[in-house]
Amino acid sequence: MKVILIRYSEIHLKGNNRGFFENALVNNIKHCLEGYEYKFSKQSGRYVISQFDEDQAQNILDIVKNVFGVYSVSLADEVPSNYDDIKESALAIAPQSGTFKIVCNRADKHFPLNSMQLASSIGGDLLEANNKLTVDLHKPQHVVNIDIRENGKTFVFADTIKGVNGMPVGTGGKGMLLLSGGIDSPVAAYMMAKRGMSVRAVHFHSYPFTSLQAKEKVLTLAKIVKKYTLHMTVDVVSFTEIQTAIHENCPEEFMITIMRRFMMRIAERLAKKYGCGATITGESLGQVASQTLESITSTNSVATMPVLRPLIGFDKDEIIEIAKRIDTFETSILPYEDCCTIFLPKNPVTKPRLDKVEKVESALDVEALVNQALENVETIVL
Repeated sequence: MKVILIRYSEIHLKGNNRGFFENALVNNIKHCLEGYEYKFSKQSGRYVISQFDEDQAQNILDIVKNVFGVYSVSLADEVPSNYDDIKESALAIAPQSGTFKIVCNRADKHFPLNSMQLASSIGGDLLEANNKLTVDLHKPQHVVNIDIRENGKTFVFADTIKGVNGMPVGTGGKGMLLLSGGIDSPVAAYMMAKRGMSVRAVHFHSYPFTSLQAKEKVLTLAKIVKKYTLHMTVDVVSFTEIQTAIHENCPEEFMITIMRRFMMRIAERLAKKYGCGATITGESLGQVASQTLESITSTNSVATMPVLRPLIGFDKDEIIEIAKRIDTFETSILPYEDCCTIFLPKNPVTKPRLDKVEKVESALDVEALVNQALENVETIVL
């Protein structure tokens, strides 16, 4: 019988709370497999998916390997723990040529052969059946794995597919992501979901200065990220009036700094409304003018809850590498401007003094502008 083996790693480190994390992982896997027919069971620190349509095996593997908390997955044969059945399965999955080795795990100590004896014997059977094979114990081209469990069953498989690791989404609290149409913020969502955080997003839209295509681009990014975050709601905030007020009443070089402070205030209000314990940004130290230490300090000064910046020590190439891996990069580079590109100053202040920023901002009715923006929020559940 074909089965899919699921292994987890970091959850093993959890003590008395381990059950909480295991249950979250199981629920997340089942959520992602909604619509598929299968049986789910737990066997000695492994999860097993069985009784599925074998034509859908690859789809199931692709889905499960991207669930945070999963260390690896394998498509395996489940056979009775006797030598003849193990041999038959090993012969069926063995490579047709090249080098190989047998890796055995004997959890059932009552099995008559130990791991080394079984590996040697099955390896001999494969060599006898196919003279195009050669044993290489150090750098084999192929591996045949034999996992003998305590319940009288053995799993035989060739490939171990790496998962995304991390912690199950939902075990690390909830955060409000400031989601733009750029490369960084979708990666920030991915990184926080990897640590078990549920993510909700806020996007600042400046129609008609920015197009409806720009908004759709962001929603597309959110849909891609949802593959990892499992759930995604985007609060779209009209930012046009705030940007206009800043442009008309504040020195040009402070435009970005003041704008970021407004975004943080609004994001935090929404975060508190929806039970989030932190806000999340895609900032990387020194990447642009608004991400110097002084600029970040200015933004942080209006925050009353933690601001998580998972990319703070990443360079752009590292961020792009992750963006490509999670399939957000090509969408992020589409040429639709977001609000952060409107009214850009030629020479933005890079080391704003907080007292100067507050003086510049005093020309605005901050509370009224924030409240007005919060009255015009479009909530989109993906």
